Amino acid sequence: MPEPLDWRRVHYFRQVVASGSVRAAAEQLGVEASAVSRAASQLEKECGMVLLERRGRGVVPTDAGLLLATYARRQLDVQATFFAEIDNLRNASRGHVDLVLGEGMLDLFFDPLVADYLRAHPQVTLTLNVASTAESVALLLEDKVQIGVVFQPPPDVRLRSHHLTASTPIQAIVHRSHPLTHIDRPLLLSDLLAYPGAAMLESFGVRQHVRAAEISEQVQLHNVLIASSFKVLWQFANAGLGYALTTASAPFAARIHMPDVVALPMANPILNRGHMHVMTHAGRHLSPAANALLAHLLQGIPGAL
Repeated sequence: MPEPLDWRRVHYFRQVVASGSVRAAAEQLGVEASAVSRAASQLEKECGMVLLERRGRGVVPTDAGLLLATYARRQLDVQATFFAEIDNLRNASRGHVDLVLGEGMLDLFFDPLVADYLRAHPQVTLTLNVASTAESVALLLEDKVQIGVVFQPPPDVRLRSHHLTASTPIQAIVHRSHPLTHIDRPLLLSDLLAYPGAAMLESFGVRQHVRAAEISEQVQLHNVLIASSFKVLWQFANAGLGYALTTASAPFAARIHMPDVVALPMANPILNRGHMHVMTHAGRHLSPAANALLAHLLQGIPGAL
């Protein structure tokens, strides 16, 4: 049976991968650069493969190096879970959680859902990321967050969906004086062609849904504003500048206080079958604090399917 890897060397190696150079890793670790270099060289001998290759003034991991870094991360996760669970036996309310919410979900879920969790777990610390669909998925897969609430993520066997909300339709958000409000039926995308529009960036699931609907109806909408904020889209509509295609909910509308903005239903079925998912990286061990937040979200987010 092969000898187990020296975890001091693995720790040095992971810092090199994170820092991008041996010298930067040594500075972070507070050791000599030669010690970091020797550790990496010894690991390469033990693995029988090149783990790092030079790129400009720094280094990048090879495929074997990425494999080692992933293995080390998983081992550390298991170890961290063990100690967290031991600590949980002593005090179930301690720990740290990394969470990502889609940008449009912050106003919906922070208060009361996340706020209530923090009130109930005063010794738990939380890092809250706000990101697009693509960014949220990347954070989950890179194990930079433990839990994500994501709108219509792409299918990926590496992700586990714990909760699927009822359909969250994409609607045309307009000022109540807009001509589109006079159409007494669900709107076609072709109804929007005469007017300027606002849309989210391509990395957002909402925009991907709209793109798919455009292809299905064989139209191309005219967007004069592209944004990374759902609130900006509502402000665009509230100013009477045109329409915005985005998700709309009564709680969100109430929170942003735009009484002159209305949401018009769309006819395209693609725009009416989006869902929000509560997700984790499949197979990742969650700490007790993260498990408690996951359970809290699953209980508190309405509309499970």
